[in-house]
Amino acid sequence: MRRIAEEQCRTSFGRLFEYYAPRLKSYLKRMGAEDAGAEEVVQDVMLTVWRKAGQFDESQASVSTWIFRIARNRQIDLFRKSAKPELSPDEPMLQPAGEAAPEESLNRSQIEASVREQLATLPDEQLDLLKAAFYDGLSHSEIAEAFDLPLGTVKSRIRLAFNKLRGRLNAE
Repeated sequence: MRRIAEEQCRTSFGRLFEYYAPRLKSYLKRMGAEDAGAEEVVQDVMLTVWRKAGQFDESQASVSTWIFRIARNRQIDLFRKSAKPELSPDEPMLQPAGEAAPEESLNRSQIEASVREQLATLPDEQLDLLKAAFYDGLSHSEIAEAFDLPLGTVKSRIRLAFNKLRGRLNAE
């Protein structure tokens, strides 16, 4: 490794390649790689060894440990990439939403106005906690800490506020 790092000795690299390439391939196949995929990873790993030989530190690990760790990490990266589904740009869920019908927009704005009116009727102690939860995105524990209230009090006040809103909005 020292000769590869310092002199970029092709002969030393050739010997290293001949020794490790078949071992890496069988190791990768045991990890679940296909034959062609294993060969590709071996080529990539050995190219990395050539390029980063100067980063090898024999006080940290042996040559084989270093090389096999690179191979293991590459294989894990490939598994992660393959586990993510390829998305088609034509996927309906990725398309922007169409314009809402005028009556739908009107209905939505009427509901929003009604909810705002009903929120204004809540006691401040309940409204402040709802705002902290939904506008500020705080968890119940964070709200309890911020308002210096017991967690149970926070939960019960938020539940009371919801029940009041639900009852008033259903009555409309």
